[in-house]
Amino acid sequence: MKNRVAYFGVFVALALIFSYVETMIPFQIGIPGVKLGLANLIVVIALYKTDVKEALLLSVTRVVLSGFIFGNLASILYSLAGGLLSLAVMALLKKYADLSIIGVSVAGGVFHNIGQLVVAAIVVETYSVTGYLPVLLVAGLITGFLIGTVATEMIRRLRNIDLR
Repeated sequence: MKNRVAYFGVFVALALIFSYVETMIPFQIGIPGVKLGLANLIVVIALYKTDVKEALLLSVTRVVLSGFIFGNLASILYSLAGGLLSLAVMALLKKYADLSIIGVSVAGGVFHNIGQLVVAAIVVETYSVTGYLPVLLVAGLITGFLIGTVATEMIRRLRNIDLR
């Protein structure tokens, strides 16, 4: 049990570090909120190295802490919606679909953006924001692929560590 707590602390710390690093990367494509999603790398790894409950706790902890440290309440709302939908889809696909880590991560990237878009439509009280959907889907595909590729390698290197 002690090791699980220590690994959870390391996962949270890494996710916060990646969130901070991401704020320093000048990545703008003209759509507010589109980011590389580096911290999601840790969530994907946790999904495969721990159980879904711990990955969920990690995701929520990361969103709330990074929101208070690097963002605001609105960023927490958008990130939480995207992160929870993304994690739910990734957990279901991991359990029931025959997809690689990259495939699961791509789906997570796409659904993260869909979750944020749904919140945006509710907040601004118009569905015109769905015009961003094609760009957000492409962004989710690309970032999900990149995160999934790195996660695959990390999980391969951490094969001797099982935290379930």
